[in-house]
Amino acid sequence: MPIRIDASLPARNVLEMENIFVMTRERAVHQDIRPLRIVILNLMPTKVETETQLLRLLSNSPIQVDVELLQMATHTSKNTAQEHLLTFYRTFDEIKDRKYDGMIITGAPVEQMPFEQVDYWPELCEIFTWSRRHVYSTFHICWGAQAGLYFHHGVPKYPLEQKLSGVYSHRLLDPIHPLVRGLDDEYMAPHSRYTEVRRQDIYKAKSLQVLSFSEQAGVHLVADFCCRNIYATGHSEYDRETLAKEYFRDVAKGIHPAVPVNYFPEDDPQRTPRMHWRSAATILFANWLNYYVYQRTPYDLSVL
Repeated sequence: MPIRIDASLPARNVLEMENIFVMTRERAVHQDIRPLRIVILNLMPTKVETETQLLRLLSNSPIQVDVELLQMATHTSKNTAQEHLLTFYRTFDEIKDRKYDGMIITGAPVEQMPFEQVDYWPELCEIFTWSRRHVYSTFHICWGAQAGLYFHHGVPKYPLEQKLSGVYSHRLLDPIHPLVRGLDDEYMAPHSRYTEVRRQDIYKAKSLQVLSFSEQAGVHLVADFCCRNIYATGHSEYDRETLAKEYFRDVAKGIHPAVPVNYFPEDDPQRTPRMHWRSAATILFANWLNYYVYQRTPYDLSVL
């Protein structure tokens, strides 16, 4: 949240030079406050688990948030009960006339397929187009980030030699950017994917900025210059056991996966995983909600 101070306080200039968000008392008096409207497009097969992970992060803020859940009408979920979807989820046709402060588009286990071969790709493209005029800021996660970068900026994805799975250290490239404010110079985040986007392709899209990078996992955080679209190639929302569940699932399928990097103590899958990315995840989502949803969205959403 912003610091509210007198406009003439000497510290104001120093803080603003450090890109700290300062609100003068004059502006605060005229600030209208209402709940934020956030829609989550949940493409993950484990929908209930993903809902819990994201809602936990969104709730860690003094800002009141109204959340709606969205599913694809052109895809039938095999892992979530239809009763749950009918009770708690909406389809795009049901919400397309509404406007939202923010939107989250999750990952999906389809990254090895060309985008155009995903059964709900035409519907997702329609949602991407709709979001430009109906959502102020959209946060894309993992495959959702790759799909968004491809649709909005033509950034391709590339297959990896083997699945990238583990918790990796990332280096900030712009430490004073509001999205990463409060993160250490190096922070941890989980990844779980078979494909990647590359920094050189992102730089070709003149309206994008790479905010963090890992020598092992590659690009992590990307944003356009207005932060109307933010892309995270990892899964900061993951719980302690999520990578373990994926690992043991793949073992049971006979895929012979590598042990997730920097995850199990001494790489022993029988030991409880270390969770050393919670604080970074909390800061990341809180910054998005505060700086690029709450502080920038107009009070009257009809003017979007």
